[in-house]
Amino acid sequence: MVRALLQAAMVALLMIGAVDSTALAAGLPQLDATKFAPQVIWLFLSFAIFYLLMARLALPRINRVLEERQRRIDDGLAKAESLRDEAARVLEAYEAAIDEARTEARTIVRTAAAEFAETSAKRQGELAERLGAEIAQGEQRIAEAKERALANIRDAAIEIARAASEKLVGEAADETVLGGAVDHALKDRAR
Repeated sequence: MVRALLQAAMVALLMIGAVDSTALAAGLPQLDATKFAPQVIWLFLSFAIFYLLMARLALPRINRVLEERQRRIDDGLAKAESLRDEAARVLEAYEAAIDEARTEARTIVRTAAAEFAETSAKRQGELAERLGAEIAQGEQRIAEAKERALANIRDAAIEIARAASEKLVGEAADETVLGGAVDHALKDRAR
């Protein structure tokens, strides 16, 4: 530092010799060689005072501000890292909860489907029994109606045969003969 100051002073002294009189005539008193020594002294004094002020007052304050800023940045980074780790843990817990909920939902759906299938099979069985009973009753009613119809057909056929023989022959035929003929005709039809 001192060496740099000495070099600057030597450069200034060399410049004193290089000042020509035209610069003085132009009104540049700072280049007047007779006034140059006090200017150099004031330059060094000003520089030294400015340097001491900067070194003792301004730079320590700037250094404290920079250190405080770095500390806040480091704290922020540490907090961000801890929040990132916490977010990762929360995400893992969330994904585990979602997986558990999906598994539970699948179990519930399977259970409900099994219960539905069981209930459906039970109802279908009951419906099949009821329909079977109704079909059996219907077939029985049809058979009874058929027997009644056949009995009525026999009676109606005997009556028609009697009326036809009366009209054709002029007298009524014997009912036992007509009954036997109708029964024989119905047996032939049933085959």
